[in-house]
Amino acid sequence: MTALHVALAGHGRPDTTLAWLARPQVTTVLRGIATACRPLTHDLLDTLPHGKTVAHLRAVLAAAGVLPARDEHLTRLERWINHQLQASTDPDHRRILHGYAIWHHLRPLRTRLRGAPTTRLQAVNVRSHVTAAADFLNWLHAHGLTLATCTQADLESQITDPHSTYPRETSHFVRWSVTHRHAHDLTYPAVAWPGPTTALDTERRWALARRLLHDDTIPVADRVAGLLLLLYAQRPAAICRLTTAHVIRSGDRTRIQCGSKPIALPEPVAGLVRDLATTRDRGRIKNGAPGANTPWLFPRYPPRHPP
Repeated sequence: MTALHVALAGHGRPDTTLAWLARPQVTTVLRGIATACRPLTHDLLDTLPHGKTVAHLRAVLAAAGVLPARDEHLTRLERWINHQLQASTDPDHRRILHGYAIWHHLRPLRTRLRGAPTTRLQAVNVRSHVTAAADFLNWLHAHGLTLATCTQADLESQITDPHSTYPRETSHFVRWSVTHRHAHDLTYPAVAWPGPTTALDTERRWALARRLLHDDTIPVADRVAGLLLLLYAQRPAAICRLTTAHVIRSGDRTRIQCGSKPIALPEPVAGLVRDLATTRDRGRIKNGAPGANTPWLFPRYPPRHPP
């Protein structure tokens, strides 16, 4: 508990920390840590009921250096996949789902990451594909079928079922099943992406950009994020992972590293980026994670982790 006390006591706003500690759910979690009589580790926190309180406490401890940084999106994804596998009652279906979830999705994801933390969208993508596979296998089980006995007529019946979900992800699983010889002679119709529902309104985009450039009533972080999106076509997932190290100042020039090469920023965009890198939004960092201790250009909850 000494490490926990040091992490919480180091916060610059003791009133905020005391108000957080007074919450009943926080008291329950801290009591569980104290009665465990074990070193404060990620494994100990994993034994506590999962929820926002434990997640926030873990983030605070990691930001303070009490716990090592951990890829929380990946950890939750692994836990969720294990739950999905255990929920499968058919041994053959569980084996197939294990191969699809672990070897076809989770392992390649770890390879692509190369030590970088998993993004929320990456985790959601894997969940969607695994959910689609589990739903399809459950549909087969409910109809007395397996992948090996499923015919094209059976597949067409599933496709037209009004309760079927994730058609694109299901088509991916069916093709994978045929490739790995779990299924035979099945063809899932291509699922076309509907694309944008309306044409891109260029004038609207420039109007938004002008407002973000000149409207001082909008928070600087929102202005910079919006301009990176509108003017430089940066994805939200890439924007939220920018750190102060990506802002490069050389004399009067300001550049930002959004890709392989730094982008030279004109005024007033450069001024907004410099202002954000200097001040940032410290008001949204709570309990043990002052803004100065986090590297993110857009610091948010949890500390030391991008949104």
